[in-house]
Amino acid sequence: MRPSGVRRWYALAAAGAAVLSSPYWLPKSLVGLRVKVFEKVNGPEGVVVPNDQVGPERFAELYAHPAASGRSKGAGLSDLFWYWLSPGPEVHQEHLEPGPRYDAVARTTSTILAGTSAELSAAAARCAARVLEEKVPGGPGRRAALVRLRDLMMPVWAEFFHEMVFHEPCPPDARRLIVDNAEDVVNSLKNTRLRHMRRRARLTRYLLRRLAAGEVPHDLPAELATPRDRAHYLQGTFFNTAVVQMSEAMAHLLLVLAQHQDVQQRLADHPGDDRDLGNVMNETLRLFPLFGIAHRITDADIDLGDGVGYPAGTVLCFDYPAYHATGYTDPEVFDPGRWDRLSAKDAHHIPFGIAANRPCPAWRLSPLVMRAVTREVLGRYTLHSSVSHTRSIPHRAPCLLVPRDRPLSRPRRSAALAALRVRDRWEDVGRSTLQFVLGTWMVVDARRQRLTRAWFAGHDTQGRPLPDAPSPAAPPPRTAQTPPVPTAPPPAGPPPAGPPPACPYHHGG
Repeated sequence: MRPSGVRRWYALAAAGAAVLSSPYWLPKSLVGLRVKVFEKVNGPEGVVVPNDQVGPERFAELYAHPAASGRSKGAGLSDLFWYWLSPGPEVHQEHLEPGPRYDAVARTTSTILAGTSAELSAAAARCAARVLEEKVPGGPGRRAALVRLRDLMMPVWAEFFHEMVFHEPCPPDARRLIVDNAEDVVNSLKNTRLRHMRRRARLTRYLLRRLAAGEVPHDLPAELATPRDRAHYLQGTFFNTAVVQMSEAMAHLLLVLAQHQDVQQRLADHPGDDRDLGNVMNETLRLFPLFGIAHRITDADIDLGDGVGYPAGTVLCFDYPAYHATGYTDPEVFDPGRWDRLSAKDAHHIPFGIAANRPCPAWRLSPLVMRAVTREVLGRYTLHSSVSHTRSIPHRAPCLLVPRDRPLSRPRRSAALAALRVRDRWEDVGRSTLQFVLGTWMVVDARRQRLTRAWFAGHDTQGRPLPDAPSPAAPPPRTAQTPPVPTAPPPAGPPPAGPPPACPYHHGG
């Protein structure tokens, strides 16, 4: 063989090896590249906690500090969240500044989510049963169904929160609107799809119609002055965040059970054992917290003593995964039994945030309804999965559901899991490339729009228009495919802090 032929053969062999091995190296490389691009676009970082000055033992102390109370104004990270959560991020409960408006909205949310344990559990089980019967194919000869757990859970929580808000069963058309909206929000958050604002606007119009007809049986806060503000509050709090977070929580929990057959079997054999299921839920949310980064802006100087302090205006980024990985023996190991030996009060475990600083409004409801839905699933199916499991689950948790009365043979189950593992690796190659491209696009677009800065240029922290505030020209509407239209440069001054490297959206979350 001629030397040129040998070189060509080696080049082809190297290219083939690179392609065949790409599932093992390309996704990780693209995540690293995406981190660098995001840092370049967003500029200075916030202060990530825990760090060398504030270790895990003082994490909760800083998080609970009264001065660590700002939520949106002054943080570049807020521009990203507002962009992804639009429309109506300025009235989203999680992004309101402290004050009377936040207090009124938080009270209303707690009232809407109220109920006895029995009522809430029964409602969640009822919604789960209805969706499972509809969405998971059955019938003679059907021995298994391949689903994506997050997709399966979305309609469950759409129905549940519709019942909480409207005190009536969720009509199919309304469920479709809610699921379409929630999927669009979470897919853009994961950088797997661009935003589709028309899809979200359809749910807004539905809520406006229900409000105009007097069909919302709750007293909504007077601090939300317009019908659109009230519609956006319902949409953002219940039909964005609540549906997305509960769907992700259940996807994590069920995927953990699918990959730990001994734990799954024990729970199925003892469905009334709240302690064991509670331990499994605690361990799942320790390893896979729903929040990656929760940011707060200091509204006054903070002095923790020993020379540790932060000036007013500092963006503090509380890193949940890093905190959850401290204070445990073998923190990377899934061990539900550790919670029999731990005091919840002393453990580094804040699945629903810090009680002194905006805890999740569903902190009481979530464990109750998650237990009810888990029992409904385990009573019908065994779960099996061989896919990767990360906090961000951008693959939406593929899983094999097998009816308990029609189990698969071991060879068939092994073959299905092997195929699922291969598919997951190759999907990750395309998905990571897509996340890099779309994530970069959306971060640049969010930086261009600067929704937070534009809002606070014309409003105070309670949403009241500022006197003589300029009326900024709204950017022209665009579809997801239309490129951004250049605008005037932002006002002079230092750029707000951008997301730190640990930001969940740097890592596909």
